[in-house]
Amino acid sequence: MDFNFTPEEEAFRQELRTWLQSNLPKSYDPQEFDRIDAETRFEFQRAWQKKAYDAGWVGIHWPKEYGGRSANLMEMFIYNQEMYRAHAPRFANILGLIMSGPTVFHWGTEEQKLRYLPKILSGEEIWCEGLSEPNAGSDLASMQTRAEEDGDHFVVNGQKVWTSYAHCADFIQLFVRTDPNAPKHRGITCLIVDMKTPGVTVRPLVQITGDAEFNEVFFEDVRVPKANMLGPLHEGWKVLVTTLMHERAGIGSELPVHRQLAELVRMAKALEIDGKPATEDPAVRQKLAQFAIESKAITYNMFRGFSKRLKGTPPGPEGSINKVFGSELNGRIAMFATELLGPYAQLTQGSSYAVDNGRWPRAALWIRLLTIGGGTSEIQRGILGDRMLGLPKG
Repeated sequence: MDFNFTPEEEAFRQELRTWLQSNLPKSYDPQEFDRIDAETRFEFQRAWQKKAYDAGWVGIHWPKEYGGRSANLMEMFIYNQEMYRAHAPRFANILGLIMSGPTVFHWGTEEQKLRYLPKILSGEEIWCEGLSEPNAGSDLASMQTRAEEDGDHFVVNGQKVWTSYAHCADFIQLFVRTDPNAPKHRGITCLIVDMKTPGVTVRPLVQITGDAEFNEVFFEDVRVPKANMLGPLHEGWKVLVTTLMHERAGIGSELPVHRQLAELVRMAKALEIDGKPATEDPAVRQKLAQFAIESKAITYNMFRGFSKRLKGTPPGPEGSINKVFGSELNGRIAMFATELLGPYAQLTQGSSYAVDNGRWPRAALWIRLLTIGGGTSEIQRGILGDRMLGLPKG
């Protein structure tokens, strides 16, 4: 892979860098951002997304007719680098951008694309994903939420769970069983459901961190127009696979491993062991070096996937590799930080004695969700063993 940029690509980089320098919110402090309350944080991200969208800096690889700027893959690569370099805030409509939007673009009718894609980009309409159920978590094909045809509508009954951002979403990309007699990977259909439709009930679930971004969503005789069907009737598993491919590619590229490691190094420099900075301790230095090596491995695996994309190949197993490896590396970094802190790792946000305002015990708890959400580590290993290594099914 050639890491040098053409003059046109370098000009694109400078354009984005200049815009970020002039437009990043002055009040934004990445060190403090995760510590503010969730509602304030979400509204801040939504305003930031709208500002970036108005300037043409959201979904830049999407076609211009749907609100993007038709950027090529190299421009997307530069874009991600510059956003990371600037410590730019995440956008509010993260699931719409990495999952629902690409799926609508791939499977949607022209009318659906024109209706939904621009508002996904602007953050005007927030999306969530109706995938997991109480008895169909990792085994999504076992879903039991049903949709029965009734004239020009579907009538939906059932429940979804672990639905991120459902409490603030305008639409849900919902997967339902439309043919209960078909084999479990068939007879599934994808629907676009307005969350304000009568019969939709959202109940937040409090996570181990105290946040409530996950939700239960109940559907009781919810009427959904057939015009809101995304993809073919009974062939929703194909739509679901498209959605998951984009999710894992998106999560794999967004895992904050390098930022987490940089924060660990900063904390270790300030922390003392036997009267000296922890970074001078040989065992600590060895651990930090190992984390740095693994972080670089994630970067170069991302480059490998990117090289394939440049050759016209769709997102592949690199997303699953980075998802499982990155989420677990983040966990090891957070746990090592709590080891360094010792008893101080028990102090959480709000305590005047908490190091980094309780960042590390919270990270050690929060990281558990990344080994589960977006496909558990066990599921990812199964995918890689089956599809990459050709291992026999256990």
